Amino acid sequence: MEWMGLNELREQYLAFFESKGHLRLPSFSLVPQEDKSLLLINSGMAPLKKYFVGEQTPPRLRVATCQKCIRTPDIERVGKTARHGTYFEMLGNFSFGEYFKHEATRWAWEFCTETLRMDPARIYISIFLEDDEAFRIWTKEVGVPEDHMVRLGREDNFWEHGAGPCGPCSELYYDRGEAYGCGSPDCGAGCDCDRFMEFWNLVFTQLDSDGKGGYTPLAKKNIDTGMGLERLACLLQGVDNLFEVDTVQRILQHVTRVANIAYRADEKSDVSLRVITDHIRSTTMLIGDGVLPSNEGRGYVLRRLLRRAARHGRLLGIERPFLQELAQTVIAENASAYPLLEEKRDYILRVIANEEESFSRTIDAGLQLLESMIEALEGTVLGGAEAFLLSDTFGFPVDLTEEILTEKGLTLDRAGFDALVTGQRERSRAARRDAGAEAWKSKGDAVQGLPATIFLGYTQETAQAKVLCILAQGERADYAAPGIACSIVLDQTPFYPEGGGQAGDTGVLRGKGFVFAVEGTGKMGEGVILHHGTLVSGDALTVGDTVEAEINRAARMAIRRNHTAAHLLHAALR
Repeated sequence: MEWMGLNELREQYLAFFESKGHLRLPSFSLVPQEDKSLLLINSGMAPLKKYFVGEQTPPRLRVATCQKCIRTPDIERVGKTARHGTYFEMLGNFSFGEYFKHEATRWAWEFCTETLRMDPARIYISIFLEDDEAFRIWTKEVGVPEDHMVRLGREDNFWEHGAGPCGPCSELYYDRGEAYGCGSPDCGAGCDCDRFMEFWNLVFTQLDSDGKGGYTPLAKKNIDTGMGLERLACLLQGVDNLFEVDTVQRILQHVTRVANIAYRADEKSDVSLRVITDHIRSTTMLIGDGVLPSNEGRGYVLRRLLRRAARHGRLLGIERPFLQELAQTVIAENASAYPLLEEKRDYILRVIANEEESFSRTIDAGLQLLESMIEALEGTVLGGAEAFLLSDTFGFPVDLTEEILTEKGLTLDRAGFDALVTGQRERSRAARRDAGAEAWKSKGDAVQGLPATIFLGYTQETAQAKVLCILAQGERADYAAPGIACSIVLDQTPFYPEGGGQAGDTGVLRGKGFVFAVEGTGKMGEGVILHHGTLVSGDALTVGDTVEAEINRAARMAIRRNHTAAHLLHAALR
């Protein structure tokens, strides 16, 4: 087996399957097209579902791709391990009702042993325990020794997601040697240790499930394979994890130069170095495919990744904007496969720079708000709701909150915070896909009949008020549900609405059992003030509720300073 760079490896795979009559397709966008079931493309097969289910006719019955993918369920583990990442590339060859097991297995073996020159003696094959056909093909036709074959159960080697097409799988493993093993005499392909690395999954879609345990053979059987490019590169390059793969390693080395910190010198700094390396790969690719930072949907994913990377830069002592600089290395390492990155270079760098600058302002305001919370604290424990407000609304990372509290001899109600995070994630995941800018807008007639809001902001920063009206997607609603962007009208408020060149206040509305984060304040109709935001704690906020309205003092002071400076400059120029 010879060393091979990631970019060369990608080309070798696609060229091989082109030689087998496959149409090479470019990677689809990370933004799903005509598929509302996904927020972002997370597998090589995902953009091709329309062909497998017969919604559209494929351009050819044989197709090969290298697909960009984003997965974020394990985002909190990124950096803490050397395995986890949010961005990866998936190699795949597909047949829409043409070839099947005989060709898929033979070509997989040929690519591994002849093109890549992997040692056949170190390759092991797993199959579904009932798939005798696959066993015969691998052993009798391909020539794999029977002692290199493993039968595994439904959980490991049967691909099925509810009703619809499904079938058994066959996976290829590579034996990396005893040094990576667990020492168990039963260690083999399928073991949870690091010795036998699974690197290619061949799915034989041959059955139609009724979702109730009944299966009927498909008239046209399909092939769907997936092989992680970075994982394969680890094997070919003899490295332990994706951060040591050539193209990724060069990005990590750039981070070490910016931070002036060596990799593997300290585990804590290594976590930050890995987080930044992974996240700048993801964000560069997302922006290249048209995603923009926002507080909703895929834009929220992007914003979170960017801000997490920026925050870890601060932990490494990087005080200046730096992500834009790293993105240039990401582009350089990937432009040969994805020329759109070079075409959009200036745009990508501008978006990253603007978001990093915005986060810099946010984190400074968050520090001031946290300090005010600490000053008002009775006891030694900061509540989970306060930390959640800082994290979710103001983008202030909870681990930074905990670090500052520890320095002051205080603690955080982490259980309360985690419960709010879990509750919001479960309740709002579906809602976030549909909520957007339209939810922040309201029709003029929606506020007709409401009295003008009494403004108390000249003398008060907090006030008790009554909820008169809730607007969601431009219409009146009885309540505000978690995760749904909406606007709240109060009978009186200390929140200054946007106008006269000055931005509106942000802050929070607290009530019995709920917290509503105000992310902006506007005015419409005859003096009716709208508090735009999202319910971040509690099950619902209803019309008639009494709330304690409190502005973000730090943010108002910053706005006031900017507004005053602008007036002085205007006066000087007159």
